[in-house]
Amino acid sequence: MKNYIHLLSFLFFISYSNYSNAQCVESPLGSGNWLEPDGSPCRNSISTVVSFLRIVPDARTSGMGSVGLATSADANAMHFNAAKIASSKGDGGISVSYVPWLKGLGLNDIYMAYLSGYYKFSKKEAISASIRYFSLGEFTFTNTQGDVIGSGKPNEFEIAVAYSRSLGDKLYGALTGKFINSNLASGQQLNGVDIETARTGAADISVFYRTPLKTNTKSNLAIGVAVSNLGGKISYTKASTVRDLLPANLGIGAAWDVDFDQYNRITLGLDVNKLLVPSPDPGYTDADQNGVPDYREKALLPSIFGSFSDAKGGFSEELAEIQLGIGGEYWYNDQFAIRAGYQYENPRKGNLKYFTLGLGLKYTTFGLNLSYLVPTGNTRSALDNTLRFTLNFDFGAFEVDEDPNLN
Repeated sequence: MKNYIHLLSFLFFISYSNYSNAQCVESPLGSGNWLEPDGSPCRNSISTVVSFLRIVPDARTSGMGSVGLATSADANAMHFNAAKIASSKGDGGISVSYVPWLKGLGLNDIYMAYLSGYYKFSKKEAISASIRYFSLGEFTFTNTQGDVIGSGKPNEFEIAVAYSRSLGDKLYGALTGKFINSNLASGQQLNGVDIETARTGAADISVFYRTPLKTNTKSNLAIGVAVSNLGGKISYTKASTVRDLLPANLGIGAAWDVDFDQYNRITLGLDVNKLLVPSPDPGYTDADQNGVPDYREKALLPSIFGSFSDAKGGFSEELAEIQLGIGGEYWYNDQFAIRAGYQYENPRKGNLKYFTLGLGLKYTTFGLNLSYLVPTGNTRSALDNTLRFTLNFDFGAFEVDEDPNLN
């Protein structure tokens, strides 16, 4: 399916420009209190480029409300927390996921595919790798007069490699390196300026802690922390004076799993996420008067450390930037699983709210998972009714790993 779109509008939408909050006004002037024209708090959402990096690729965690920082390890662990992989009882695994995207907008040719796998080469160490491919379909670009100026198939991809290892009896850590390629309209021209493919590198740092609990049944408590997408700023033109930040993110999660008996197991999890990028300035302060808001010119480290205190709405707005996910998973006899969860984002920061449902089937070393995003409220969302499909293959138990903390 071909989509006709004005080139400038396409780049504006895909690169998630932050100029969408210009309707907010400060009242009273100088108070730092920014309001919509109707008097409600300013809807000042945070936007970044290459946001496909934040799309949850697999059906298991997406069925649990996108909770995955501290859940048990599998072949998809790299997206949330690669440190979990070193705690795996298996010696390896491969997973393939497919996500039709933005079906709520009636688009049928946008999707994400994700291939990931890991291998434990000792009882304390593991390597893992993944390829994430995001296709935006086929577009015919037009100019402001509506004349066709070209066509293309915009796409983005990420290649990642991680090293995970045990740091103690119950603690694990990981480092992940990434190569990111974003081709939105390469070969086209915008106001006489050539548009090119944006490329950069990035890294994730993560830790995972898991300990048995003294209860009447076998149970474990796990905590996961990950700082992801730390990398260089990118631009789609050589002539641009502005380069945009990647969606750097701090995630903290906890999970509690209980084996009631040899057939029944349940896991409950909670994830908290916050983007480590500048909060948009509704007033578009431009101290050097170069036509670019100051918050868009911040370097990586000032952006990260300043992201906890730079919101014009103060501490309450900083709290509003926290995204919450809660979910649960029930397994029967390690063969059949049902999942449910809820994801919440403050209305001022995007208003992404949805319930999720998921199913899992496992037969020997093969597994099939699917999830469904349940729309909430009366407002239609582009993510309504999103499905995810994941096929897993486990290589088997890691025979030399008899760590009792992994039970």
